[in-house]
Amino acid sequence: MKKVIFLPSAFAVCMVLALSFCKKVEITDPSPDNQAIVQKYLALDVSNVPNYAAPVFPVPYGPNIQATDNAPSINRVTDAGAALGRVLFYDKNLSRNNTIACNSCHLQEKGFSDDRTFSRGIEGELTGAHSMRLANANFYTGERMFWNKRAVDLEDQVTQPIKDPIEMGFDAAHGGMDALLQKMQGLEYYPALFEETFGSREITEEKMKRALAQFVRSMVSTGSKFDQGFTAVFNPGAPGAGNGAPFPNYTQQENRGKQLFILGPPQGVACAACHTLPTFALAQNSLSNGLDAGETIIFKSPSLKNLAATGPYMHDGRFQTLEEVIEHYNSGVQNGPALDNRLRIPPGQPNAGQPLRLNLSADDKAALAAFLRTLTDDALLVDEKFATPFR
Repeated sequence: MKKVIFLPSAFAVCMVLALSFCKKVEITDPSPDNQAIVQKYLALDVSNVPNYAAPVFPVPYGPNIQATDNAPSINRVTDAGAALGRVLFYDKNLSRNNTIACNSCHLQEKGFSDDRTFSRGIEGELTGAHSMRLANANFYTGERMFWNKRAVDLEDQVTQPIKDPIEMGFDAAHGGMDALLQKMQGLEYYPALFEETFGSREITEEKMKRALAQFVRSMVSTGSKFDQGFTAVFNPGAPGAGNGAPFPNYTQQENRGKQLFILGPPQGVACAACHTLPTFALAQNSLSNGLDAGETIIFKSPSLKNLAATGPYMHDGRFQTLEEVIEHYNSGVQNGPALDNRLRIPPGQPNAGQPLRLNLSADDKAALAAFLRTLTDDALLVDEKFATPFR
């Protein structure tokens, strides 16, 4: 099976020439020595890694869905790169005391999140934010990452937990990334994997960023009950491509919840104005959701796909259930400089500019919760290519 790698020397030439992409070099077979080394530790055939680069999208996603991917042109998902990222994601050796991996806080069966309000780091100390779901992170076109948008992009985000003194422990006081890279050079499967992926046995943080980001971007969620229903009614000539039509695989309650989520007043509450269909990634222009009065930080949300796999919710895990989340939007939104205008009373109405109060009935709140539960992609939560590769 052919693979595409990027040789460091070619990359340097590309930079000099100011090209937007590097020269691609094809190799036909992996090194037999590398194959043997890798398989001592990993259930991974480097000559036949899973398909990460070319997911099959349901019809409603349209022919141009991959154009909305936030990957930079020099780091599109490749099978080999995502496979390396998968190893990095599950390897506890990337923590200072070999106890924590990325997946320790982002569990596949829990929607790549954690059912704790805050996760535990290398010494048992709690992290500073709730673990964010990862599926469909590639479809957030605002690009900046983390709840508080402190990372420039996904490549910038993926190694920050490694360098955090609480999370994985390779902070400056403990040698930083240089100490980790030296440690990884001594783990014989990493020089082999980096050579197979990048054409060189040299391990760098930049290469780690690229591989980890590719693995996260490959977590595309397209197999939920919602996706199946939308595919059944898809009509490119209809408003919303037909997403407002009743889904034949939905209950009456789920269809009512979908109507509330998609449509604006008076038929619905227009949640989809910020959580865009069909990926349910956050719209780029979204501001904050009024968790606290006077809020000045613009928080972002992950895709809503798989949010019912586990609570709690929000950046600080303050809500334990979907019902609590819905009640916040129904009656609890607080005013502040960062509040999104879509959560304010529109101009020309009494109390314009103040936070909306939806005044939903108990039945409508239950319908919204039922709809949100249809966003769970059970196949993604058990897909072997996203599970640990370690023996």
